[in-house]
Amino acid sequence: MSTRSRSLLILLALAAGLSGCGTVNEKLSFGMGDYVPQWAGGLPADAPPRPGTPQYDAYLKERERKRLMPAADREKEEQAQKGATGATSGGAVR
Repeated sequence: MSTRSRSLLILLALAAGLSGCGTVNEKLSFGMGDYVPQWAGGLPADAPPRPGTPQYDAYLKERERKRLMPAADREKEEQAQKGATGATSGGAVR
C-alpha cells in the first residue's frame, strides 16, 4: 500500500470516528448535567426539576397554587420559608 493511500485511509478513519462522537455526546450530555457537582458547573441547588418528570408536575402545581394565592398570604409564606432556611444557611454574604 502506498503512503498516499495509507494517509487517506487514516484520515477517513479519523473523520468517521469524530463524526460518531457527535451523536454519542448529544445523548449523554442531556443527562450528565444532573450528575456534575455545582462547584464544577452543574445545576444549582434551586434549579427546577426536568420537564416530563413527576417532580416537574408537582413543581408546576405548587407554582400555580402560589400564583393564585393572595399577595399577603404569599408574602407570609415566603417569609416563613426564608426564616426556616435562613437559620441553616450558615454565613452572611459580604
